[in-house]
Amino acid sequence: MRRRDPWKAVLFVIGLVPAAWLVWLVLSGGLGANPIKEGIHFTGLWAIRFLCLALAVTPFMRLSGIKTIMRYRRMIGLYAFFYALLHVLTYAGVDQFFNLHDIWKDVAKRPFIMLGFATFLILLALAVTSTNKMVRRLGGRRWQALHRLVYGAGIMAAIHFTMSVKADVTEPLIYLSIILVLLALRMVPALQRKRRHDLSAA
Repeated sequence: MRRRDPWKAVLFVIGLVPAAWLVWLVLSGGLGANPIKEGIHFTGLWAIRFLCLALAVTPFMRLSGIKTIMRYRRMIGLYAFFYALLHVLTYAGVDQFFNLHDIWKDVAKRPFIMLGFATFLILLALAVTSTNKMVRRLGGRRWQALHRLVYGAGIMAAIHFTMSVKADVTEPLIYLSIILVLLALRMVPALQRKRRHDLSAA
């Protein structure tokens, strides 16, 4: 019989804390004078935070040697998708009432929204194919190639965040820098393997 991992239960609860906090803010009027705008910002911020955490799992495993942490990467990634979904629904449903005409006008006026939707579609594809069954169906190599898009999604999310800010872009640029560093850390082993291959072929 397969033993349950108690740390997954802990992570599951921790991942829901921001959502519970958002519900409390909505019910208590803690989102300020423009609650819809603050709700969109809140959910988007937590989506990019969980995305950064998901991207950090593999570099952390390589640097620390703690391989068991890889068990939790999928759940962290799914929480990134969950908050991205809340982000999109808050905008399209609560703010725009799913009015496609108004959404299209808004996209034409603010192109960063289109970039955000494109990012969400990537996260949706990654979430749908995150199961073991989909790994077997796609095959390991194709599945890995598809899930490398997560770095593109991270960069796009950070750019979307930067473009959406009208004044101080310090915070979104911090997230963009974190994602670029994580991408660079991921590329180091690949470059090392290529170098060893080139030396052996010389």
